[in-house]
Amino acid sequence: MEIRRALPQDIWELLHCLKMRSKYAVLLVFVISLVIIEKENNFISRVSDKLKQSPQALAEANSTEVSPAPAKNGSLASLQELDAAFSQLRSHLYNITLQLAGDGDRGPRRHVLLMATTRTGSSFVGEFFNQQGSIFYLFEPLWHVEKTVTFLPGGASAVGSALVYRDVLKQLLLCDLYILENFISPVPEGHLTPFLFRRGSSHSLCEEPVCTPSTKKVFEKYYCKNRRCGPLNITLAAEACRRKQHVALKTVRIRQLEFLQPLVEDPRLDLRIIQLVRDPRAVLASRMVAFSGKYETWKKWASEGEAPLREEEVQRLRGNCESIRVSAELGLRRPGWLRGRYMLVRYEDVARAPLQKAREMFRFAGLPLTPQVEEWIGKNTQAPHDGNGVYSTCKNSSEQFDKWRFSMPFKLAQVVQDACAPAMQLFGYKLASSPAALANRSFSLLEEAQPAWVT
Repeated sequence: MEIRRALPQDIWELLHCLKMRSKYAVLLVFVISLVIIEKENNFISRVSDKLKQSPQALAEANSTEVSPAPAKNGSLASLQELDAAFSQLRSHLYNITLQLAGDGDRGPRRHVLLMATTRTGSSFVGEFFNQQGSIFYLFEPLWHVEKTVTFLPGGASAVGSALVYRDVLKQLLLCDLYILENFISPVPEGHLTPFLFRRGSSHSLCEEPVCTPSTKKVFEKYYCKNRRCGPLNITLAAEACRRKQHVALKTVRIRQLEFLQPLVEDPRLDLRIIQLVRDPRAVLASRMVAFSGKYETWKKWASEGEAPLREEEVQRLRGNCESIRVSAELGLRRPGWLRGRYMLVRYEDVARAPLQKAREMFRFAGLPLTPQVEEWIGKNTQAPHDGNGVYSTCKNSSEQFDKWRFSMPFKLAQVVQDACAPAMQLFGYKLASSPAALANRSFSLLEEAQPAWVT
């Protein structure tokens, strides 16, 4: 049914009479906006889940109250009729969104962002959400953005990249996976690509109907682990995303929490942010193994003392720690826009009690912890040995989280402690005062987690 037919004729006449009066302009904009929303089904499908949670609250948040002038010639009565028509229109729009979504009985749609840095255990923790069958999970889709987008040298580079990451992230959370076609190389043809980074790390991209029959003589750089699938059909992936009840995404490429405010306040999203941190000494030790070529200077200096440790490398380490600390401090201050939507998690706490921390994270996100997730955690945190590969998620988690301390030279630990002391203090990581303290397992380098970290 056309929205124009849903409104009484006298209301449209009233709008025509008032359109030149600035004090009623907002009413015209409101009506026009709703007409556009009515006609744009794709947009309606994106906002439908948010409207299902609290349609009245959303309508009030998006409306502007205007105090009418003293009534003249019955105009106040007409405005009251107009207000009643608006109420009917809001109800009509809500019913449309329910019909388009077709999942009114499934509950609210949640969006989860796992925000971390490299070598903090984010691949391992991300698997908690990947194992939940009702969640559409994406592993590092912003990798393509980082590889494609370049910025001019200067201070605006970090800000520019953060804004691009944020805007792409928003579209991905809304299941607009076509946005990635602007960054995947070579460019997908017919919405097909065999080059989506680490496709096999997302169950949703490796199950039917997204997993199409494999194609011979097609090189697939990133493929599914447990079954043969053809090149990724982005259209099928986007449809699968919309069918899933929730969306979760893991990224190590967003560090500035303040840039995410527009996403948290977007009425189409119900975004929960989990910031994962790890002892920076352990992070450096892991990076020196995983990204050996980038840390040759560190390794030579630590083992031989031949190559001097350049100040710019120490400054880079300090800058990384500070960006993490600043974001965490913002989240822990609980600003109004972030209240109830931010959680700080230490990897060490997950490693020591994975099932307990998983329950806490799922509870914070408003998601059920399924038996499949519990089973995966049991199988992958009690392995006799850590799995092979730098991205392995199979670990003896209770024993491996601090093994770095027995191989890291004390002078290297001192450099990290000097550069990252404020962040370490905030997150409850103790400083080692001597080589003996660093290598003494009975001396814990970890303070108890603070209840305030769960907001």
